[in-house]
Amino acid sequence: MKLYSFFRSGTSHRLRIALNLKGLAPDYIPVDLRVDEQAQAPFKAVNPQGLVPALTLEDGQTLIQSPAIIEWLEERYPAPALLPKDPEARAKVRALAAIVGCDVHPINNRRILQYLGKRLGADEAALNAWCATWITAGFDAIEALLAKDRDRGDFCFGHSPTIADVYLIPQVESARRFKVDMAHWPLISSVDTACSQLPAFAKAAPLEQSDA
Repeated sequence: MKLYSFFRSGTSHRLRIALNLKGLAPDYIPVDLRVDEQAQAPFKAVNPQGLVPALTLEDGQTLIQSPAIIEWLEERYPAPALLPKDPEARAKVRALAAIVGCDVHPINNRRILQYLGKRLGADEAALNAWCATWITAGFDAIEALLAKDRDRGDFCFGHSPTIADVYLIPQVESARRFKVDMAHWPLISSVDTACSQLPAFAKAAPLEQSDA
């Protein structure tokens, strides 16, 4: 397999975590978003949407969109499971992941920030404030949900990582990059600490990648 990734991309980060948790180590192919390599013809031939990550399988098929790839990983490589067995529990885990994947990350990603900066004249302080607004809204909700779960262990759900952690940890990394004070969310911070002690998360960190 070949993983097309950018070290600082949150979606790439979450997929790297999921691949590591499944014990998979595809060939790493960096795509440098800093020079818009994702918009150039060679990568557009891999993913016409021009976004990372993309995962090319051994048979030549290419999968795109991190939620779809992570769900594929769960179906194709079911152990260790990243979703609980109980349908209601699975829905709760998917909801935690979706707070990040649907409501926070999409409006804080590089394309949005470039538009705000280049087209609307937002400076760095304004961009950081924009990101902090939506990170805060999402993290407030996640923190409240974690507090309500009295059976939770060290992770977002249960006693082992799920896709909720896979999505959350890259967003924590992004929060720090945009100067958001994580002290507001002690439960999220404790999950981040627990995950950081696992090799699958540590090896996926942005600064551990070859293109960092």
